[in-house]
This record gives sequence, C-alpha cells and structure tokens, in this order.
Amino acid sequence: MANNGAKPEEAITKTDNVVFIGKKPVMNYVTACITFFNSGEKQVVVKARGRAISRAVDTVELLRRAFVKNLEINHIEISTEELFRAEGGQKSNVSTIEIAVAKAKPKQPQEEN
Repeated sequence: MANNGAKPEEAITKTDNVVFIGKKPVMNYVTACITFFNSGEKQVVVKARGRAISRAVDTVELLRRAFVKNLEINHIEISTEELFRAEGGQKSNVSTIEIAVAKAKPKQPQEEN
C-alpha cells in the first residue's frame, strides 16, 4: 500500500480539542471547554503564552470548581519560547503553559466480601 506522502498517525498533531487563551474574559474560554466536553471529547488542552497564563489557570480552576465536578488535570507542561523581534533583532523569552484536563471516570462501588 502506498503512503502517498501521508504522515504516520503518531506524527499528526490533533488540534480539535485545544483552547488557546487570549485576552477575552475567562468565561468565554470556560464555555469553549464545556462545549468540547459536551460534544464528546474526553480531554481538552488549554494553552497560553505570556500574560495569558494566569487566565488559563483561572479557566481550568473555574471549570473544575464550578462546572465539571469530576475534572482531572492530566498533565501540566511549561516551557519558554525564544522570540526575536523584527526591529533591532532583540531576543525575548516568552513563557508558555499547556494544561490537559479530562473528565474523571466514575468510581465503581466496591463489592463487599
């Protein structure tokens, strides 16, 4: 079977369930996450850079405490991106965060012996 230049499944990055945090109010991003969960997504990834990181954390905390009670934080990844400005060629570092959250599976009642 020919590959036809297609990437292997592992190399394809899925961005269907990613919420990018910007300057809008936190509730807009909470609504986006709830929409993903209601459409059947098992996991939602919240991504932010720079000053929007605090808004990303607020989004996940509000989602977890008020709207989706059985929400689990799967992983949190932090990093720094080096950016070069067009004017002057100055280098600046921008912090990034990626928070993956998923609905927890309901606990099965334990059987008594």
